[in-house]
Amino acid sequence: MTDKRFHLAWFMNFTPDEWREPFAQGGGAPWDGQFYVEMAQTLERACFDYIMIEDKLMVPETFGGNRDYCLSAGLIAPKHDPAPLAVAMGMATRHLGVIATMSTMAYPPFLLARLCSTIDSLTRGRFGWNVVTSAEDLAAQNFGMDVLPPREDRYAMADEYMEVVKQLFSSWEPDAVVLDREKGIYADPSKVHTIDFKGKYFKVRGPLNTVPSPQGRPVFVQAGASPRGRDFAAQHADSIISVANGVEGMKGFRDDIRARAEKFGRNPDDIKILFCITPTLGETEEEAHTKYQRAISTDQFVNDTLASISAITEVDFAQYPLDEPLPEKLTTNGESGTLDKFQQWGSNKTLRELASDSGGGLVSSMELIGTPDQVADKMGEAMAEIGGDGFLITTPVMRVSRRYLIEIADGLVPALQKRGLVRSEYKHQLLRDNLREF
Repeated sequence: MTDKRFHLAWFMNFTPDEWREPFAQGGGAPWDGQFYVEMAQTLERACFDYIMIEDKLMVPETFGGNRDYCLSAGLIAPKHDPAPLAVAMGMATRHLGVIATMSTMAYPPFLLARLCSTIDSLTRGRFGWNVVTSAEDLAAQNFGMDVLPPREDRYAMADEYMEVVKQLFSSWEPDAVVLDREKGIYADPSKVHTIDFKGKYFKVRGPLNTVPSPQGRPVFVQAGASPRGRDFAAQHADSIISVANGVEGMKGFRDDIRARAEKFGRNPDDIKILFCITPTLGETEEEAHTKYQRAISTDQFVNDTLASISAITEVDFAQYPLDEPLPEKLTTNGESGTLDKFQQWGSNKTLRELASDSGGGLVSSMELIGTPDQVADKMGEAMAEIGGDGFLITTPVMRVSRRYLIEIADGLVPALQKRGLVRSEYKHQLLRDNLREF
């Protein structure tokens, strides 16, 4: 890969925006999604590859043993369904890819494949599915279970799930729709097939009752971090999102995924790995550092971060003293990769310091603080060392304001474009083609 350009995307969710800050939008009200539709239009103007909508299927109760903090802070709940928002974003844009998170636990395979096919058609080939298995017992209890299956079982189910949906997406041959008006034939019956899938976990007859979408199937996005998760991502994903410790960690993760992809017979260049970052920008380097320190040093930031990590790891960090190191190595049946990154084995940092450091492991530990030109240089240097493929901009708990959007879209991105590091125009209609352009 000789092209020095890298990809840009944004990671957000359909929750209250940054509602407590001086430059706040208003907490999501009204809940018509218009703020996020305008966000998508801003990112398209900046030529981002895609915007990804995260999701959870419960109201968290882990932090402090109750729902109080998350509801009071508007953190993780309320959270609205990403699929309708993805449609609204896609209908209001022409080039930006739109990714929705949907759980293999929550959607029967046929329903998910049908929904994905429909949205890909509505967005003219710009839809993607962020594949998650869900990692919270509280979510499982909303779908008839007491607890989640063990992680290995969840991945085994997900592997079979992916096989089902792939067969469903192929149940109509690409040229099945003939639209022969003279003969009165809309679709050629010989080119539409049942799949008759019978596996350990799923039984699906098929075929889909939707026509083939522009991409044939949506772009698959995944965030596997554990060894089993990395295998799953390397086998199925078109794009992988990751949180890594520094440039060395990013390079190591990318090299590992590419090796695993080759093991599965895939071309590693077909998988675009994007690393979560949160640049802090200022008109001067001093201003940017002051802004950064002010943001991470508040009790609000620390508690928001700990509540977020508690929700996805199912470990109650409210039970531990803030100004002491964690007393033990913690384990979980939830998101183990996030927990591992947060604990930073071997460190003697206090819990407060862990929460403040790179948003508690919710974004990659890489100092991107300074003017747009300074941060652009750092991103270019880092990506040259990593080898590709791009960055996923977010915030530690995914709240966003118009001010931050504009700082990125009208400050950082032009600096990156000036250096030839990111795209300045879209050359393809389909999201998958834009991802594989470089």
